[in-house]
Amino acid sequence: MIPSETSAATDRYAAFRNSSFARYWLARFFGSFAIQIISVAVGWQIYDLTRDPFHLGIVGLVQFAPALLLVLITGAASDRFGRRLIMGLSLGLEVICSFLLLLLTITGEFSPIPVFAVLVGFGIGRAFLGPASASLVVNLVPTEIFANAVSWNSSAWQIATIVGPVAGGLLYGISPIAAYGVAAAMLTIAMISTFSIPKPAQHNLAEDRSMKTLLAGFHYIWKEKVVLGAISLDLFAVLLGGAVALLPVYARDILHLGPWGLGMLRAAPGIGAILTAVWLTGHPIRDHAGLTMFAFVALFGVLTIMFGVSNIGWLSIVLLALMGAADMISVYIRETLLQLWTPDHVRGRVNAVNMVFVGASNELGEFRAGIMASLIGTIPAVVFGGVGTVAVAGLWAYWFPQLRKARNLQGRT
Repeated sequence: MIPSETSAATDRYAAFRNSSFARYWLARFFGSFAIQIISVAVGWQIYDLTRDPFHLGIVGLVQFAPALLLVLITGAASDRFGRRLIMGLSLGLEVICSFLLLLLTITGEFSPIPVFAVLVGFGIGRAFLGPASASLVVNLVPTEIFANAVSWNSSAWQIATIVGPVAGGLLYGISPIAAYGVAAAMLTIAMISTFSIPKPAQHNLAEDRSMKTLLAGFHYIWKEKVVLGAISLDLFAVLLGGAVALLPVYARDILHLGPWGLGMLRAAPGIGAILTAVWLTGHPIRDHAGLTMFAFVALFGVLTIMFGVSNIGWLSIVLLALMGAADMISVYIRETLLQLWTPDHVRGRVNAVNMVFVGASNELGEFRAGIMASLIGTIPAVVFGGVGTVAVAGLWAYWFPQLRKARNLQGRT
């Protein structure tokens, strides 16, 4: 008996009843978990070796730069070739890079220049992986359960983000070899899970190999105001509202919580996001999606202001968890609208642009917070960001009425 659309939409585990999505979720989880382990291990090992924080900044830069430089190619590849193939090959490149880090460690040749070269390889893999994986999930599940799939997909990343760094620290404590070995094994599982997914249908249009084709993602985003509003809202909200970079200052100088407290502060947003993602799997947004999204972006800003002025440890942790919950709801709506409102033949190029915007907003948001904190103080910098996020929510609701008036999350595809 085939379930109705209504029962499918209210089934908490509807996405996992699709075997292709279950394999995709495993690949997403193991891949994200492995990258978290590698990020912690590389950071610790580079700093142990050089004692220079500048090298930690280079670690992030060399991994983000390929996504920016290859944005026209990665999205076009996702749209022209099979997304499952691109995702699997990208994970395969990350497997090779993880074994190279393992080899550099075993042979005692671990030093900044070769490590940065390997991280460029990771960056290239992630640049192709992002648009392909984000676009592939739409091809795996029916439209009526896509919002459920978004929730579970987000939970995979959130769980990996919370548990991965802890596991990476513990494994690195055993030995760097253990950290890179486990990460390589996880990435191999992710690659195998991806290639085990039955080849899904993908709508490709015959397009000339021209600059217009490569720029189709930018052109579509600019033309389609719902998509432009969703992407730019995320860009500016994260750019202004990011307080994560300043958590060490709060843990040490404002809340006096110490290293253990810093771990709690860093984990709190992810915990709030995971709990909310699980709740959304059984309580999907059914109406007034646009207004709900703007309301929760504004709420995120208000909570940021409250966190900024709090000097009570437990309250700050609770506020960060609530910030993670509010952000999860807005991300859930934005990602669902973005994927379902974008035609399949251009979805990869649109996702490539979105990935660059998300990466840029995270990097620039931390830079903005750090610079403002050095100029006007940590608390004013966080409060300013929260006020700015509330203002962005209000302005975008006014400037993008099509997005504000979006009712359900079924899209147009």
